[in-house]
Amino acid sequence: YIGLDVSLKETAISVRRDGKRIWRGKCPSDPSLIAEVVRERAPEPKRVVFETGPLSVWFYHALRAEGLPAICIDARHAKAALDMAPNKTDANDADGLAHLAEVGFYREVRVKGYDSMLVRTLVAARSRLVQITTELSNQIRGLMKTFGLVVPRSKGGTFEAEVQRLLIGQDELARIILPMLEAWRSVRSRASALGRQLLACARQSAACQRLMAIPGVGAITATSFTAAIEDPENFKTSRSVGAWLGLTTRRYQSGEVDYDGHISRRGDAHLRGLLYEAATVILTRTHADSDLRQWGVQLRERIGFKRAAVAVARKLAVIMPAMLKSGEPFNRVVGATA
Repeated sequence: YIGLDVSLKETAISVRRDGKRIWRGKCPSDPSLIAEVVRERAPEPKRVVFETGPLSVWFYHALRAEGLPAICIDARHAKAALDMAPNKTDANDADGLAHLAEVGFYREVRVKGYDSMLVRTLVAARSRLVQITTELSNQIRGLMKTFGLVVPRSKGGTFEAEVQRLLIGQDELARIILPMLEAWRSVRSRASALGRQLLACARQSAACQRLMAIPGVGAITATSFTAAIEDPENFKTSRSVGAWLGLTTRRYQSGEVDYDGHISRRGDAHLRGLLYEAATVILTRTHADSDLRQWGVQLRERIGFKRAAVAVARKLAVIMPAMLKSGEPFNRVVGATA
């Protein structure tokens, strides 16, 4: 049983057999080199365990390709056991992971495939460029406002034209603002290019096309959702997807104390935000009328808009995998009963 404490440069390795540590050491964080060390020190490995982290997807697939029984486990679950060590070191963490591998006390995490990670990377890259574009435009507005030049509310090419118009006769200020405007234009064009790639992916996916029939669910939300869950059969029931995305309330119970708190906010924060935006569209746009919207509107009157939007987002997290499993389109009449 092998435990790997992975870091960017070096990986601590611990090998256990029959309840005892038989070897531990370090190796550069390269799956091929680690596989050589494992084959040398443990010719017949039963489990190779490491925690979730930035390198976990690469390590998992690379070690599997080397023929090793790699298992990625939940870092939060492992932390409770690793904190029992008197000293926090990479070697002790590797020992603890090897011990967990031997006793089987761990929670295995499903590692996404490279195709899904490519889609998720595309979505994340586009979102980041859009955010940078917004930050640059806000910065330009703020700097110009200092000199009494108020840029009217506008987007895209209109914003650029208004900035250039206001800079006429302001040569000194223009030497500062125009480079920022050029950077804004460049980043905006790159974000648009990634957006077109995203739309092309959505058009080629039957699953995305099916999900986009839901009011408020566009290409970005549908693509992000299908990439996140990959196969709906990964979940025993559709209801567990809402909890997986952190959209269910936390509960604390001890003795006579028993109460529910805020949502857990675990899982994919970006996808959770997209589902919340889709829920907002359902609650605020009349053309999105459905049983789901009527249920959300009634809930909004009782508990307020934000909590109702979270509830509708959780419903979407239940409905969407159910649609992917059954292959049926969205039914506006029974959408809220899923």
